[in-house]
Amino acid sequence: MLRQVKWPIVEMLNERILILDGAMGTMIQQRKLDEAAFRGERFKDWKKDLKGHNDLLNLTQPSVIEDIHRQYLEAGADIIETNTFNSQAISLVDYGMDRLGYELSKAGAECARRAVVAVEQAQPGRRCFVAGAIGPTTKTSSISTDVNNPAARGTTYEELVAAYGEQVRGLLDGGADLLLVETIFDTLNAKAAFFAIQEAFASGARRVPIMASVTFIQAGSNRGVTGQTVEAFWNSISHVPLLSVGMNCALGPKEMRPLIEDLSQIAPIYISAHPNAGLPNPLLPTGFPETPESLAPQLRDWANNGWLNIVGGCCGTTPAHIHCIAEAVRGMKPHVPSTVEPYTRLSGLEAVTIRPDSNFVNIGERTNVTGSPAFAKLILAGDYEAALSVARQQVEGGAQIIDINMDEGMLDSKAAMEKFLRLVASEPDICKVPIMVDSSKWEVLETGLKNIQGKAVVNSVSLKEGEQKFIDQATLIRRYGAAVVVMAFDEKGQADTLERKQDICARSYKILMEQVGFPPQDIIFDPNILTVATGIEEHNNYAVNFIEATRWIKQNLPRAKVSGGISNISFSFRGNNVVREAMHAAFLYHAVKAGLDMGIVNAGQLAVYEEIPKDLLELVEDVLLNRRPDATERLVTFAETVKAKGKAAVKDDEWRKGTVEERLSHALVKGITDFIDTDTEEARQQYAKPIEVIEGPLMAGMNVVGDLFGSGKMFLPQVVKSARVMKKAVAYLMPFMEEEKKRSGNFQSQGKVLLATVKGDVHDIGKNIVGVVLGCNNYEVIDLGVMVPCEKILTAARENKADIIGLSGLITPSLDEMVHVAKEMTREGFEVPLLIGGATTSKAHTAVKIAPSYGRGVVHVLDASRAVGVVGSLVSHTQREGFVQQVKDDYERMRQSHQDRGARLLLSIAKARANRLVSNWDQTDLPTPAVLGIQTIEDQPLVELIPYIDWSPFFHTWELKGRYPTIFEDPTIGPRAQELFDDARRLLDEIIKKRQLTAKGVYGFFAAASVGDDIELYADTSRRTVLTTIHHLRQQSEKPAGQPNLSLADYVASKDSGRQDYIGAFAVTAGLGLEELCKQFDRDHDDYNSIMAKALADRLAEAFAEFLHKRVRDEWGYGKNEQLTNEELIREKYRGIRPAPGYPACPDHTEKRLLFDLLSVEKNAGITLTESYAMWPAASVSGFYFSHPDAKYFAVGKIGKDQVEDYARRKGMDLRTIERWLSPNLNYESE
Repeated sequence: MLRQVKWPIVEMLNERILILDGAMGTMIQQRKLDEAAFRGERFKDWKKDLKGHNDLLNLTQPSVIEDIHRQYLEAGADIIETNTFNSQAISLVDYGMDRLGYELSKAGAECARRAVVAVEQAQPGRRCFVAGAIGPTTKTSSISTDVNNPAARGTTYEELVAAYGEQVRGLLDGGADLLLVETIFDTLNAKAAFFAIQEAFASGARRVPIMASVTFIQAGSNRGVTGQTVEAFWNSISHVPLLSVGMNCALGPKEMRPLIEDLSQIAPIYISAHPNAGLPNPLLPTGFPETPESLAPQLRDWANNGWLNIVGGCCGTTPAHIHCIAEAVRGMKPHVPSTVEPYTRLSGLEAVTIRPDSNFVNIGERTNVTGSPAFAKLILAGDYEAALSVARQQVEGGAQIIDINMDEGMLDSKAAMEKFLRLVASEPDICKVPIMVDSSKWEVLETGLKNIQGKAVVNSVSLKEGEQKFIDQATLIRRYGAAVVVMAFDEKGQADTLERKQDICARSYKILMEQVGFPPQDIIFDPNILTVATGIEEHNNYAVNFIEATRWIKQNLPRAKVSGGISNISFSFRGNNVVREAMHAAFLYHAVKAGLDMGIVNAGQLAVYEEIPKDLLELVEDVLLNRRPDATERLVTFAETVKAKGKAAVKDDEWRKGTVEERLSHALVKGITDFIDTDTEEARQQYAKPIEVIEGPLMAGMNVVGDLFGSGKMFLPQVVKSARVMKKAVAYLMPFMEEEKKRSGNFQSQGKVLLATVKGDVHDIGKNIVGVVLGCNNYEVIDLGVMVPCEKILTAARENKADIIGLSGLITPSLDEMVHVAKEMTREGFEVPLLIGGATTSKAHTAVKIAPSYGRGVVHVLDASRAVGVVGSLVSHTQREGFVQQVKDDYERMRQSHQDRGARLLLSIAKARANRLVSNWDQTDLPTPAVLGIQTIEDQPLVELIPYIDWSPFFHTWELKGRYPTIFEDPTIGPRAQELFDDARRLLDEIIKKRQLTAKGVYGFFAAASVGDDIELYADTSRRTVLTTIHHLRQQSEKPAGQPNLSLADYVASKDSGRQDYIGAFAVTAGLGLEELCKQFDRDHDDYNSIMAKALADRLAEAFAEFLHKRVRDEWGYGKNEQLTNEELIREKYRGIRPAPGYPACPDHTEKRLLFDLLSVEKNAGITLTESYAMWPAASVSGFYFSHPDAKYFAVGKIGKDQVEDYARRKGMDLRTIERWLSPNLNYESE
């Protein structure tokens, strides 16, 4: 934190939580400016439409922008962002304004500065700040833009640095106090922005604090758009001297919560957050569900947890939101930056941390043209796909980093490095590990760094060309955000003696630390592994010198790491793999003991030290440790008697044993092209027509990809990779389909699909992915790009005779534009189907708002991979009419349901409460628990839970109906049930014996009293401090005489009863370890045991809940004298209930958050909640304990608006949010 103390904002951040402003776009949209307003006088004749070009308003409507800034400042914002999200050449080129980056940025900063000055003058003593907003651009440098060329990119690092540099200068000249690189979806783009900022500072520009904010788009996933984890992202940008790091956009507070918690623990700097006002919902007035009153308490909770230093809002938030947030966090303590150990931290898509206790880090060596003739041959031949297989083998073989070198005389090394790294970036199985970019040429190293989004390692630099060049290169490496390998070379040459190694490493270390500011943990020394057993006496001590140099470095150069090229040691025995592998293993054994942290090895062919034959080991170690003068001669003699037995790389080809359909599906999901021709040919032989291979197994595989992508288990690079496999398969089939066409004379091509991002919207990544996937399925895709006016879409559709039109959009106004396009298609007599897609769209909105405007078929497409099936149905002559009618009928049902959902007759909530359950509290037995407070169960023995297992639902899981144990007597299914049960008991015994599952739990007793339909829980029996309030609903349906309208609150003594009452709470799981266990079965293609394990974990969790409830009744006192059999326990023949939030008696899932906070469930039981309040692991149970003698389970059923409004008020939540969570229970149509 010392590097920020000079900034005035730091003192404020240490004192309180600062407030960031809200959405600029939302406020601009509310002004409903027309095209003329956007154009102004200066741009009235501009050749492109400008409505929606918000940044342009800095020049054409500066008073509007200044007024919005002032509103946010008056609402309580300490920091306002400039209206410059897209004010750089790359984004502006869409408007033909790429030369206006500097001017727009400067004007935007000046608008904000004027607003700040005005407010500070009106409120003396107040200090506010202008943050120069720097967006991600509309292009990506890490994701392919062309399925036929995975190395294609929308922009380059150099272009990004130039564009960002111009924007930075404009923001600083306009008066920005801070620079905020926000909405980061591609880390390489962000690294270019940071590079440009630091370059500007180094060139004399005014220095200001830098902020960073990343965007994660997939709810429930801890990976960003390109697949990076939160920790990998932080490692990638941790080189930047940041004031703060945070998250914004895409997600609402519920979805962002676990991510911001992770980030606050990982990053040792200030933390910011400005989430959207929930996930987009176009049916809501603002397009977002979170109101000021519902958003602020959630962010207060984050602040209360100590996660925040800066908080504000993104899309959908307004000055009202910011005012509520500011009031909610007022007086709360700011986040204290986490203490993070200074370990070496690298990243690809995933983080790699090298700790003092880490094992040796394998650096894969085979992707090096100078060290691997096989790899060099592939690269020289241009066979990059096979070269990628080499890289994949290295990772599969255990490489934690891969070394990539393209230094070959016949190669354009820069071009080869760039192409290969871009291809690697499209292979998540490879780029999940960090990259070591390896070259003796500085320009090649720099090219590598410009194409890696993670935190890489540069291999290498040295003092060979003098101190100044060493300093210059190291400074740039640091600016690129990489660790560095320093070779033991100086102006005199290579260090071969121990003394020379020590001197050069010490000198390099001092320069890097004192003159460059390089963190010592990012300095990796290579003291030169030189070849032994050459027959030259001076070489005999080379291995010993390296080992001793390693030991010296670890003792004298704190935190520095040591690496080396292991294979160098054995070059004397090239061609004899047995001896070479033994030498590598033995050398590593001794070097690692001396402190060697990492080494460049062939990770797939590494021998085990203990398995080296003892006679060979002795000879090898005599050479390595220079133990006798004739060691070389003895090893050479022995080597001549050994037949080389090259060790084959271990590769999992088990999937090749599946059916051709399974193999094709596997290849599509994994993106493997190695066997695609063979498998496609086999499928062609089995199917009547080539097209059936596409419509059958290939389409089925793409549907799997779609499901995985939709659930957050695949990412954009993987989808593109899957599409490549599809493309190859289709390409293989094309000649056969052409032949089929000639033979039958009636073969139809797949069809033409026209795609466009609608007018005013520049978001196109999702649309591009749809185009890629459709292109791979032999559709002709006409992509009109972004900001396409309606007339251009319709003209192009006619000219190209498109079979389908597809519209995409992300921002809320795009929805209205889609309705406009649909109406124009009707007016102009179009008959082709219309597809609707994009993050802000939905099936409901399409049905209610868009479909009524166009009668020829409107279909909402959920995601990219599902587009194939929809388009296939729409272009099919036999399926189209039926499919369109089916969708129309479905949408009509949705509209009808939306308009006139039927309602039942209900009592008013006042009358329902008047008919509550009445207890005679003076006479009611209210036992006192033995101990109040929270108790944890760290490792519940599973064997103790077996008697409590209710086996009947287990059989229902397998669709065997019957009750245990009489199910075994059933003449039809009895034998199958017995066989299933025996298998289950065998697996259960194995799970218990091997401790493959862990059961944990937490429970507690609390003094309590009902207050109306709520229950207050107290810190102790004095009942002065309220821990939390749990909220309950009441039945409102009419009841027969004598039957009450129940609420769970009826089972707790009221606050004014004069009686002391209590309730309990619990959360248990038996699913810890289940995911890994199922993965083991899945790796063996053992679906049966995988399903079995999940079913058993569910039964164990329920048994745990039953087991714990018995303990609770004993500890509460009223269950001590129970005399129940296990069967009676399972059938709940006891006093008391344990209802769970989300179930019929308390249907509101959000109450689960209160329960989890009350018991600190995440910490005490390892169970977490998803954004939908589902528990993870799934084999978990939670709920409340009620001891009332008359307590029973019931269903709340349908409820009226009067109760929902009252319930929302009691919970302090927005009515619409509550209605969303209680929608199945609503007896009315929510607005």
